[in-house]
Amino acid sequence: MPAAHVARVRALYRRLLLLHRALPPDLKALGDQYVKDEFRRHKAVGADEARRFLQEWEAYAAVLSQQANENSQNSTEKACFGAVLPEEKLNDFRDEQIGQLQELMQEATKPNRQFSISESNKPKC
Repeated sequence: MPAAHVARVRALYRRLLLLHRALPPDLKALGDQYVKDEFRRHKAVGADEARRFLQEWEAYAAVLSQQANENSQNSTEKACFGAVLPEEKLNDFRDEQIGQLQELMQEATKPNRQFSISESNKPKC
């Protein structure tokens, strides 16, 4: 793997963990663990999959950064994080990815969490 690629991956990894500091504690812990697991899982993938992987995580980082900025500017309102997952995108997932998404949802919706996930088209704030 070229040194520039390794540096890009490391910078993105660090950026994601820094962005997670804006999340509520339970969501931060869940997000941090998921990032660590996913980056570890994708260490030895092919070039095409690595490119798609980085594109998706960079898009996530951009959305999270925007939401964190909006939430910090609206300090009187409840913080809102999340995005709708379009059905077209969900249809592109492999069975393994669907399973991971289900596990993530189950973990995120356990009792006593500071956030909730709903079936609506809008993130729940």
